[in-house]
Amino acid sequence: MAALKHKPVNLIFYVYNLIIIFSTHSSTAELRRLLQPAKPDGTVSFLVIGDWGRRGSYNQSQVALQMGEIGEKLDIDFVISTGDNFYDNGLASLHDPLFQDSFSSIYTTPSLQKPWYSVLGNHDYRGDVRAQLSPMLRALDNRWVCMRSFIVNAEIVDFLFVDTTPFVDKYFIQPNKHVYDWSGVLPRQTYLNNLLKEVDVALRESVAKWKIVIGHHTIKSAGHHGNTIELEKHLLPILQANEVDLYVNGHDHCLEHISSVDSNIQFMTSGGGSKAWKGGDVNYLEPQDQMKFYYDGQGFMSVHVSEAELRVVFYDVFGHVLHHWKTYKEALYFAS
Repeated sequence: MAALKHKPVNLIFYVYNLIIIFSTHSSTAELRRLLQPAKPDGTVSFLVIGDWGRRGSYNQSQVALQMGEIGEKLDIDFVISTGDNFYDNGLASLHDPLFQDSFSSIYTTPSLQKPWYSVLGNHDYRGDVRAQLSPMLRALDNRWVCMRSFIVNAEIVDFLFVDTTPFVDKYFIQPNKHVYDWSGVLPRQTYLNNLLKEVDVALRESVAKWKIVIGHHTIKSAGHHGNTIELEKHLLPILQANEVDLYVNGHDHCLEHISSVDSNIQFMTSGGGSKAWKGGDVNYLEPQDQMKFYYDGQGFMSVHVSEAELRVVFYDVFGHVLHHWKTYKEALYFAS
């Protein structure tokens, strides 16, 4: 039974290895596609955590413990990280002990020994980006799957992970004291133009029942950082045109759910993996946006997807349910 239990994970990493070996990714290449088997009943369950890597401090270890308990109850298939995986300045190298201290030694419960599909955040770009992206990290922990932008196909749902940091002007124009690793991104405009085309094509060609897009930066948020105007201008129209169901992000260190009259996209923030703002100002939303839920504290979210229904639940650092919401394909949405 133990051998059977680990076959789906081995399949994922076998496919991932083939992709790494037989393709080289540039800003003009097709997005890499990974396969994530659904459960025998066709459903998919996963957790989402962001802004976490602080060697267990700021309640990171407590959040990890609750993730493990909820993950076991839900029999999750994988975990999604919305970026800012290693504070304050990413990984310094492939041998940086921060990887072990902030990831492998923290998320130790059995239910979290599943693939971790991860994007880069702005703090990750302050380190050695190629180190964090390297498949060699999987020799240290085979759960780690991190790329700039990629697709995970889980049968009834397609996940599109988007590298959002290069969109943000201030990191290039006003980096302050920070040094960002732009290797693989420059020339910037070419990278962004090609990435937007890749995202549009991938979403248009998707035949999955549900479409979920993941990035580090907010599109809509009432939190400390607020809306990311570059993503509102360049990425959001593509998501709207392709009828994306969820946009999931981190960056703001809170838990949040926003809807909009402009489209049926639901904007979910899961950035409470460790240090939260606690007491920061909440920004006013645009008139067409509607705040469904906001929590200025640590926590995470779960998602369960079936053919007919998508269900989201937010939890705090103690594992208490803070907000739950579900939608059906046959209707716009049903909130509870």
